Parts: sequence; C-alpha cells; structure tokens
Amino acid sequence: MNKGKLLIIDDNEDVLFALNLLLKPYMEEIKVTTQPEKIEYFIKLFSPDVILLDMNFKRDAISGQEGFFWLEKIKQLDPAAVVLFITAYADTEKAVKAIKAGATDFIPKPWEKEKLLATLSATFELRESRNEVRNLKQQVAVLSTQEDTSFEIIGESHKMQELFATIEKLRNTDANILVLGENGTGKDLVARALYHHSPRVNKVFVSIDLGSIPEQLFESELFGYEKGAFTDARKDKPGRMEIASGGTLFLDEIGNLSLPMQAKLLTAIEKKQIFRLGSSYPIPIDVRLISATNMPLHSMVTEGNFRQDLLYRINTIELHIPPLRERGNDIFLLADFFLSCFARKYKKEIKGITHEAKNILQKYTWPGNVRELQHAIERAVILSETYMLKPENFVLQSPVLKRNEENEELNLSSLEKDAIERALRRAEGNVTQAAELLGITRYALYRKLDKLNV
Repeated sequence: MNKGKLLIIDDNEDVLFALNLLLKPYMEEIKVTTQPEKIEYFIKLFSPDVILLDMNFKRDAISGQEGFFWLEKIKQLDPAAVVLFITAYADTEKAVKAIKAGATDFIPKPWEKEKLLATLSATFELRESRNEVRNLKQQVAVLSTQEDTSFEIIGESHKMQELFATIEKLRNTDANILVLGENGTGKDLVARALYHHSPRVNKVFVSIDLGSIPEQLFESELFGYEKGAFTDARKDKPGRMEIASGGTLFLDEIGNLSLPMQAKLLTAIEKKQIFRLGSSYPIPIDVRLISATNMPLHSMVTEGNFRQDLLYRINTIELHIPPLRERGNDIFLLADFFLSCFARKYKKEIKGITHEAKNILQKYTWPGNVRELQHAIERAVILSETYMLKPENFVLQSPVLKRNEENEELNLSSLEKDAIERALRRAEGNVTQAAELLGITRYALYRKLDKLNV
C-alpha cells in the first residue's frame, strides 16, 4: 500500500482503536477523533491524504444524515479531499447518494482486513493522481504566462568555452547555482541551459524576477495565498515555490531583495517548506535553485546589505558570465545570428554586415552587452533599405570622454547619485526609461532614489 496520512472520525472509541492498530503499519501517520467538529482543525494542521468518516453519529444512528453533513463540510474545506464512508448500515440507496455527494467509496462494519487494505490502497492512489493533476494545472497556468526565450547561447571565445565546460560538469548535480554577470550578458539563458543539463530536465522550470516584485507582494507571489487571506484573494493561489516543487526555480535579480524578504526566503530554503498567506499549515517543497544577479553580493554581505547565510545557500557553485567586450569575435557570431532572426521576422532580404559596420561593432564597448547588441541589430534591420547593414544603420551611444583621474570623484554613493540624476534627465523624468538606461529594475531604482534622497 502507498503510505500516506489518514484521518479517522468515528464516535466509537473501540472502532478507532481497532482501525489505528490495524492500519498503523501501512500508514505514514494516523490521526483519530470522536469529534467531527474538529475536522477543520485536522485538515488545516494535519493535511490528511484520505479521510475515513463514520456515517452515523450519536444523534442519528441509522439514516447517515450526519455523515453527509460532515462530508459537505470537508468538501468545502478541501474540494479535492478523498473521503471513505464507514458504516454498519450500508445499502444501495445510501451508496449512490454518497458517491453523488462526493464520497469515494464505502467500508462496511465489520470490515474484512484484505478488502479494507485494498480499498485504502486504491483510495491513496486516487489522491495521488488528483494531486498530480492539480499540480500540472498549476504549472501550466504559470508557464503559460512566462516569456519563452528563443535565442540560444552562442560563443566560441575561450571564456565562453570554459563556461560551457562548467555547465557540462554540472549535468548530474542538483546543487544550487549562483549566476553572476553584468546586465544583458544572458544570465537567464545560462539558467535554462543549467536546467536542460540537469536531472530535473523533465520537471517544471519556473522563473521569477525578484527585482520586479513590489515588497508588499513578495510573499503572495513566492509563497501563494489562501482564499480570503486579503481583500482580493477570491480563490486559493499557489506560489512560485510550490509550483516549482520537484523541478527548478530560477530566482532572477536576487540581489534586489530587501533584508526582511531575504530572511523569509532563507527560512523557506532551510526548512524546505512554505506557508501560504492566510494559512497555518506548512506545504513541503523540493526545488533546485538557480539564482542570478548583476550586483556584487559578496561586497553587499560585507556592507550588511545581503545575508551571508542566504549567500551560502544559493551559491554551492558560482558561475561568472563574461561581458561582451571580453568575448572577442563572438560579437560577429551573435550579430549574424540576430541578423538572421530579425531579417526573417521583418521579411527583409538582408545578406550580411559590411566590413565598415563590423569595425564599428568591434570597437564599441557594449555596456548593455548581448541584449544591447540584439536591440542594435533589430533597429538596424528595421532601418535598412539595402541588402547589407551599413554603419549609418547603427545608432550606438557616444563613448564617454575620459576624465582627469586625479580629480575624478571616487565616492560610490556620489557616483551612483550622479548616474541616477543623469539617467533621469536623459529620460525626461520617466522612471521606467531611466531604470532601463541604468540597467536596473524600476523598483530597484525607487529604492535607490529613497536611499540617496534624489
């Protein structure tokens, strides 16, 4: 029999004792009670896989009305609950009514041991199947909202070959990975590559951009919530960690988490369980974590802005993605790849990039890395009216003039404040555009504006 958690409700203590003694070797855990009023308490705190419910309590010993009353209560608390009626007064009419009301089967008193065990075994399998269907529906709902990444990782440079070799070495591990790199280097692509080369490749991959979640929505997004937990909680909603259980969870922009949110994430990772908002019972989780950030986490630990214990949990292995300016001729491989994609998308007959244009691409420092190159090629394809991309098709940022190093401001807070002010001026006060220029999320920029009093 599949082991699981069983709740037995019967007004006869002798029956409870006998069933507990008989079934204990076959169950993970058993709870018994003579008081059906405690059903809600047991469902919330014990989370039984199967409920064995007496049909007839003291008030009405034959009709089974109390049993049907409590069955309805159970279904309100857990629509997926699997309930077996147990009664000494079973008949065809009651059986049909019970099935229509949501019961799974009947167990007569007195019971036959083998038949009882066979019925329970089938019932636990049913519960497991329902859980699988529910989880699949939740995963499909989340995955349908996630952006598909169509571009693959391309590179022949020495640094990229080293990265590919490391990913291959991690093929058979479930270790938590931390991916570090500047904005636009392709950290999300590396995360998906790690997933596709992992033992969990046939399980779900769920990603969440922690930098884009307002702090007040962090818990509900990551841990989920119960119906009625807050004003707009009209139905139960699983969080990303619950949906990713069994598979891989990609935590992008983890460096943007505030310290209180870091503490809550650490607790979930350490205890391997989460609590939905509005719920008092834990949900076990089993996830492989891949985290990514462009922020200097080790320096942030020293400064007290990132928890050291959380850093230990997420970076069993640490991967560094090189910026595009350090990847040599990879820029031409990527440019040709993007050109092919966008020429097809915009139905343009563009064959390649002129030598003069390639020189411009090679000399440019690409502060936005691969993402900036991708956008530059897309704009060039749209603007081009010839069969080759020319220098005039590329609109790149002007190089920053080198300042006198002796008089250069080196205070990090001052430099950061200056960069934010310049970005806001260039974006004409538009915070979203300014955040894009700075290579951070809008919510991260709001936090910096508050911190620096800009």
